Amino acid sequence: MRRSDCSDREPDNPHPLQPIISEETQDLMMSSDNDTVHAPPAHLAARFYKSSSYRRKSSATSSRRNSLSSHHSSRSSRSAHGGPYSTHIAQHLRRASIIETRKARLADRAAHAEQVRLRAAMAKAAPRNSTTSEERALAAQQAREKFLAQVAASCAEEVKRAKRVAEDTKEKKAAEHLKLKEDMLERLAEAERRRSLLQQSQRRPRTSTLPSVEEKKFVPKTWKPRNDTEAARAIQRAWRNTKRRRVVTEFLELGLTLENIQKTSFEDVSGLLSQDKVLESTSRLLGLYGLQGDAADSTSENAAVRTFLSTFLVLGHPAQVLSKEGEQEKDLLEKARNLLLVFDPVLTSFSTPSTAQLESLSEAYASFQTAFTAWKDHDSSVLLDTMLAQFVELDAIWQSVKNDKDGHVADDYREGIQHNQTLLLVRLKRLAGTDRAMKMIKEAIRKSRKAKGKKKPAGDVRPRAASLPSAGATAPSLTPIEASVSDTAAETLAHRRAAPLLPDNRTIMHELAINKEYRIDTKPKTDMRENVIREVSETMRQGLESDFGDIFVIAMAETIREKLLGLVVPGKSLHTLISESLDTAMIADQVKMGAFSYQQFFSFMNSLLPKICAPVRDAEVKALAEDETDDPIERLARLNYVIDLLSIDHANFSLQMNAPLLIREATGYEQRWFANTYGSETLVKTSQWWMRAKKKTEEEMARRSNGSTSTPSSRMTPDKIYMQGLVDLAIGVGEVQEADLPETLELDGVRLKRMRTDVLRMVVISAILLTAKNLMRRDVRSQWKEQAQRMWDLPFHDAPAFIGAIESRYALPPTTKTQLSGTIERILLDGRNRQVTHAVVKVLLHKITTHVYNRLSASSADERVKGASTASQVLSSGGLPEFVVQIGALVDEVQKVAEVDREAHGKWYDGIIEEVNRDEAPGV
Repeated sequence: MRRSDCSDREPDNPHPLQPIISEETQDLMMSSDNDTVHAPPAHLAARFYKSSSYRRKSSATSSRRNSLSSHHSSRSSRSAHGGPYSTHIAQHLRRASIIETRKARLADRAAHAEQVRLRAAMAKAAPRNSTTSEERALAAQQAREKFLAQVAASCAEEVKRAKRVAEDTKEKKAAEHLKLKEDMLERLAEAERRRSLLQQSQRRPRTSTLPSVEEKKFVPKTWKPRNDTEAARAIQRAWRNTKRRRVVTEFLELGLTLENIQKTSFEDVSGLLSQDKVLESTSRLLGLYGLQGDAADSTSENAAVRTFLSTFLVLGHPAQVLSKEGEQEKDLLEKARNLLLVFDPVLTSFSTPSTAQLESLSEAYASFQTAFTAWKDHDSSVLLDTMLAQFVELDAIWQSVKNDKDGHVADDYREGIQHNQTLLLVRLKRLAGTDRAMKMIKEAIRKSRKAKGKKKPAGDVRPRAASLPSAGATAPSLTPIEASVSDTAAETLAHRRAAPLLPDNRTIMHELAINKEYRIDTKPKTDMRENVIREVSETMRQGLESDFGDIFVIAMAETIREKLLGLVVPGKSLHTLISESLDTAMIADQVKMGAFSYQQFFSFMNSLLPKICAPVRDAEVKALAEDETDDPIERLARLNYVIDLLSIDHANFSLQMNAPLLIREATGYEQRWFANTYGSETLVKTSQWWMRAKKKTEEEMARRSNGSTSTPSSRMTPDKIYMQGLVDLAIGVGEVQEADLPETLELDGVRLKRMRTDVLRMVVISAILLTAKNLMRRDVRSQWKEQAQRMWDLPFHDAPAFIGAIESRYALPPTTKTQLSGTIERILLDGRNRQVTHAVVKVLLHKITTHVYNRLSASSADERVKGASTASQVLSSGGLPEFVVQIGALVDEVQKVAEVDREAHGKWYDGIIEEVNRDEAPGV
C-alpha cells in the first residue's frame, strides 16, 4: 500500500497507533462517576507525548491557557489532532483547583475589608476622648524624662569612673615618681658613702723591695710672653675676669631672685632694696654690663639702679605696686619679664658675655626703662592730684576751725592737721621736687580759698535811701507789710500772700545760723513774682472791662506805696514825698472824677526810683524809664517787677548789717517758736524717724562687728543714730516724702531735696564716666572734670549729648561707642525714674552714703582729720574723682545742719531718747 493512499484514507489521524475515540465517548467518560484515569504504558507515552520540559509554564494571571475558551480550544485542538486523554483531565482538574483557590482568597479579602469598614465606622461613630491622648502624651513625656534621667545618671557614673581612674593613675604615677626619686637619692647617698670610705681608706702604696727607679717627673709647660705688651694684656685680662667674677658673686650673694622676692613680704623687700649694700652692688653690676647710663651724673646713676631693682618689685608683688590692671600695667609687666629672661643667662655665666648677649640685654633694659618711666609719670600725676586735694581739704578744715572763740576745737584739730600735712608735703616733694611741690600747693590753696571765700557782688548793692544802723539798734522787721484795703482789693492781693516776696523771719534766722553769708536769691523770687504780676494784670484787665477797674487801680497804687515806704527811712524827705504823692484818698478821688493820669504816675516813679535803688539796679530802672508802652497794665507789671528787685536788695542789705545780731539770737528764736507751736505735743514724725534710724544703726553695727569684741568706736550712741537718720534724709535719689520729714527739720526740706537731686546727678554722671574709663582702659582715678561739668546741666533724656561730652575729648571706637550707648541708656533711665537698679549706680551711691556717714559720725578730732585727709583718695579709688569737692561741701553742709538742729531742738531730742529707752527697758 502506498503512503499516499494511507494519507488519503486517514487524513484526520496523524498518529496511526493512537486509537480514535469519538467525542461522545469522551464526554461520557468525563461525565461518568468513575474518575479513574487509564494512562498508556510508559514506552508508548514516551513515543507520542512531548517532554514536560518543552511545555510552556502556565501563568496564573495572564496566560490565555487558563481561561475556559482556551480550555475548549485546546481540547478541540487535541481532539482534532488526537492529544492524550490523561493530560486533558489533569489540566482540567488543575484549572478547577486554581479557580476555587482564587474564589476563596477573594472571599477572605472581602470579609477582611468588611471588618475594616465596620471598625472604621465604629471608631468614627464613637465619641472622641481627649483625655486619653493627653494621658498618652504625658506618659510619653514622663517616659522621655525617665530615659533622659537614666542617660544622665549613666553618664555621670561614667564621668565619675573616668575621674576616679584618672586620679588613681595620677596617684600611681606620683607614687612611682616618688619611689624612683627615693631610690635615686638612696643610690646617690650610697655612692657618696662609698666615695668617702674610699677616700678615707686610701693608703700609700707599699714600697717595693726592688731598687727604686727614678720616675720622670711631669713638668707643665709654662707660657711665657714674648714681650711686655703681651704680658700686660694678659695681666689686664686676668684682672678684668677676676673683677667680673667678684662683682657677679657679690650680686648673687644678695639672693635677689624672683622666687625669693615672692616669698618675702612687700615691706621686707622694700627695705632690702633700699639698703646701701644692695644699691652699691647693683650699681657695679650695671656698670659692668654698660647699663648704668651717665656715670658722671650720680642722679642718673641712682635712677638707673632703682629702675633696675624695680623689676624684681614689680614682678614679685604686682598687687602692691600697681594700682590697677590696665594696658600700661600689662605692658610694664611684660617688659620686666623679658628683661629678667635676658638677664639671668648673662648673670649665671661667669665668662665674658658675648656681644649679642650684651646687645639683647641693653635693648630689653631700654624697653623696660621706657615703659617704667611712662607708667611712673602717669601714676605720679594721679598721686599728685590726689595728695594735693588732701592737702587742700586739710587746709579748708583748719580755716573753718581756726577762729573758734574758746580755742578747744582749734587745739584739737591743729596737731592732727599739721601732722598729716607734713606727711603729704614730704611725699609731694619726693614726687615733684621741692620747688614744684611748693608752687603746686600754693596755687591749689589759693584757688580753694578763692572759691570758698566771700563772693562779692558785681556792683554796689547798698540802696541809696538806706541808712546804716547804730550800734545798739535791733534788727528791723523783714516781713513785708500789707495795707488793709477793700474786700475786692484784698482778693486781688491774695496772690501776693500766697507767694510772698521775702521769706518769713524764722526761715531767715535759720538760714543765717547755717550760713552767715546767707542772702536772699533774686532769680527764683523774681521769676515767681513775674507770674503773679502777670495774673494780677489779667485780673485788672478784666476788672477794667467790667467797670471795676477803679478798685484795682487804687489797690495797686496802695501796694506800690507800701512797698516804697518800706524802702526808705521814716522821717526822711523821701518818706514824706512818697506818703504825700501816693496818698490813697487822693488817688481814689482822682479815679472817681476821672482825673487820674497814668502818665504823671509813671513820670513820678521814673524820677523817684533812681533815688531809692542801689547802683547795681541802675540799668533796670533806666530801662523802665525808657519804656513808653501804651498799655498801662503792662507798665504797671514791669514797675512791680523793679520794685520787687529793690525790696530784695533792701532786705539783703539789712541782713548784711544785722547778721551778727540775728545769728546770736537764732537759736533762742527757734526754741521759742518751736515751744509756742508744738508745746507739749508729741512729735510723731520725729519719733518715727528716730526709731527707723536706730533700727538701721543697730543692723549696721551688728554687720560690722560680726561677732567680734565690742570697741568704743563700734558702740551705738545717740550721735550715731542722729547722723544715720540725717544721712538717710540727705543722701538718696528719691523724693523726700513729707511723712518722713521730722518736725525738727521741716525748715530744711528744700535743702534736703536739693541735696538728693545733686546726689542723683553725681552717681549718674560718675557711673557714665566710670564705664567709659573701663571701656577705654583708662585709670579710674583720673579726673574728667570738664566732661563732668558739661554733663551736669544736661537733661537725663538726652543720651547722645552725654556721649558727645565724652567724644569732645576722647575718640571712641565703634564697638566701644555701641557698648557705652547701651549702658548710658540704662543709667539715664534710673536718673529719669529717680531709682537705683543699675549695678554701678548702686555701688557709687553706697560709697557716697558710707563716706558721708563715716565723716559725720567721727567721734574724735583725729578721726575727723583722718577722714578729711583720706577723702580724696577714697573717693578717687571708688570712681568719684570728679566730685571730691562737691561731696566735701555736702559733708560740711550736712554737718552745719546737724549742729544748728541739735542746738535748737536738743531738749526735744532728749525727750524722745528717754521715751524710747523707757519703752525698751525690761519689765516695762
